[in-house]
Amino acid sequence: MAEPAIILENVSKSFVLHLMGGTRLDIVRDVSFAVPPASCTVLGGPSGAGKSSLIKMIYGNYRVDSGRICVRTGDGMVDIAAAAPRTILRLRQRTIGYVSQFLRVIPRVSALDIVASHGLGEADVNRDRAVALLRHLSVPERLWALPPATFSGGEQQRVNIACGFMAEKPVLLLDEPTASLDQRNREAVVELIEQRKAAGSAIIAIFHDQSLRDRLADDVIDVARHAAVSVSAHGG
Repeated sequence: MAEPAIILENVSKSFVLHLMGGTRLDIVRDVSFAVPPASCTVLGGPSGAGKSSLIKMIYGNYRVDSGRICVRTGDGMVDIAAAAPRTILRLRQRTIGYVSQFLRVIPRVSALDIVASHGLGEADVNRDRAVALLRHLSVPERLWALPPATFSGGEQQRVNIACGFMAEKPVLLLDEPTASLDQRNREAVVELIEQRKAAGSAIIAIFHDQSLRDRLADDVIDVARHAAVSVSAHGG
């Protein structure tokens, strides 16, 4: 069996609500699991269980309060919980892909250029790959030269998905990638996920659609089992 590409050990996270008298809201507590290459682990649990927060911790957007998040690279395992910001940026460039729930719009930059900028190859290779992805995701060609700020929510999400799938990275994080898509475009995203699994990527995903979980998940982690059931106040 292949060595895990991602390992979480006793990961916990809480937020302190300073506007509510220092109330601490525990998000997840002591989450542990491992994800091998060429597989998809789906995070389950109700809304508010901490699924998206866990994804953001793995990507390095949220600080880890305790525990380890180790990602395998060509040089060995890197613990994101203890890594310097520069190390996390390198991981994002070469190792970890991420499809968030929202597109980060860049003013006056075309959709095609935004997608191509996420590639790791030569400029012409990146552009060809971006064109192929936008076509696969049914983004109308008339929109490619336009900034996506005025696109519909579904069109923006398809551009966002194209960005996340541009570079074939060994780790891929998907935060509800099909939430605002119709059946045709959900199927197009599923095909991309299946291709990435077959290519060897370790995927961690959140899906609202139970049929997608059943189709894509090699493992399901019930994050709700690790979520705190109460909040506590501190200070003042």
